Amino acid sequence: MNKNAKGAEFEILHKDLLGRIGKLRTEHGYVETPLIMPVINPNLKTIEAAEMHEYGAEMLITNAYIIYKKAELREEALKHGIHSLLGTELPVMTDSGAYQLSQYSDVEVSNSEILRFQRYIGSDICVPLDIPTPPYVSRERAMCDLEETHKRLAEAREIINDRMLTGVVQGSTYLDLRETSAKRAVAIGFDIYAIGGVVPLLESYQFDRVVDIIMAVKRNLPLNAPIHLFGAGHPMLFALAVALGCDIFDSAAYAIYAKTGRYITCEGTKKVQDLQFLPCSCPICSTYTLDEVKGSADLLAEHNLWVTFEEMRTVKQSIVEGSLWELCERRCRAHPALFAALKRITRYSALIERYDPVTKHPFFYLGECSAHRPEVLRYSKRLDRFRLSGNVLVLLTASRYLRPEYESRFDHLLLVKPPFGPYPIELSESYPVGQAEIPADVDEESEKVALENVLRLLKLHKGEASFVLRCARRWARHPLMEEIRKYAEVEFEDED
Repeated sequence: MNKNAKGAEFEILHKDLLGRIGKLRTEHGYVETPLIMPVINPNLKTIEAAEMHEYGAEMLITNAYIIYKKAELREEALKHGIHSLLGTELPVMTDSGAYQLSQYSDVEVSNSEILRFQRYIGSDICVPLDIPTPPYVSRERAMCDLEETHKRLAEAREIINDRMLTGVVQGSTYLDLRETSAKRAVAIGFDIYAIGGVVPLLESYQFDRVVDIIMAVKRNLPLNAPIHLFGAGHPMLFALAVALGCDIFDSAAYAIYAKTGRYITCEGTKKVQDLQFLPCSCPICSTYTLDEVKGSADLLAEHNLWVTFEEMRTVKQSIVEGSLWELCERRCRAHPALFAALKRITRYSALIERYDPVTKHPFFYLGECSAHRPEVLRYSKRLDRFRLSGNVLVLLTASRYLRPEYESRFDHLLLVKPPFGPYPIELSESYPVGQAEIPADVDEESEKVALENVLRLLKLHKGEASFVLRCARRWARHPLMEEIRKYAEVEFEDED
């Protein structure tokens, strides 16, 4: 179990990629991450906070600024506390009004006032009034906003010393500013770190830019710190964001989407009026008719909430199984923008590989992005562990590799499996390459990575072994074959 700079307990139980299942201690009990916090609007409670645990909620989030601004809500919260106001004993995080600041450019409260209010009403996790800078603004504005945000973070740390406090990382779309913001927040020390200012990117489906921002922040935060991705409440994003190391999410989408007749699925959003069937087995879709769901925003909100929590449980199960990448591949093929984000993740495979478990679920090849998974990169780096000498046969066509003359003519026999590349026949049953499930006809990217690793192995053993590469004639046209011929004798044969 680890403790961050201010003493919050966060115990990591399972890991896959950068995702993890963890236990986070709050004043109202432990919660398990990754988790989704439903947003509770005290003015518009579509689903009562007291009912949220029935859907699977372990923690809620509400807006302290909205409560502060409305006299009757403020008095109730000050008199009886936030949990009594909402009617729940679940842990409650309170937002500061930064969203309203981003929408309306001003709020009628100071950072210190809203922080003291959160502390007084008994919030489990308090949030400073940071400055959420929109994407693509001038660098000068982003820097100015960032400077003000960090003044407020430092002020928050002075005010909140007996409750959990979130440090919000800003910086717009400038990755170096995001890195600076993260480092400065760490220097102050917080219980949770939040990535803010990404909602406009999410709304415009610029998921690849969100990947860059998450990674710029993640690599500059403590490994044992929970990370909150503000505003990422749609279930189609959970697998991707968790794979990058995000632990906490908030969602108002379940209610907002319902008001405009939008039906949430794990792969995207549908207009409920366009449905002819209910493609779901949640308690709402299996109990009510399609017409009843179409006619009730409340029923639609309940469906949206059920499917949101179902997806988070699916993500958590994939972490335990070690199959989070496969889940990401399936989810990210639901939309071109998500697929672009998956491709962007492969740029960070070297970083992810440092923390990804060494052994896990068998490797399933699901497309070109699989060729750049952390497991493949790790395998390539470990090719220097092979010690080969004498005559070595490398087979790109495995159909006839058991011919008796191979054993007498060669000292070593290596097979090639895309995207990993060469491996000794003795490792045919070993993880990862021996347990990789690869389609019979692989794509060009997988073949390219495999041949790059063949070439790497040949270079590593230059002057130490004599190589013969036997392959099908179709490989003769591959651009890497000319380079391979410098290090190995290449024989072509007809395929079976």
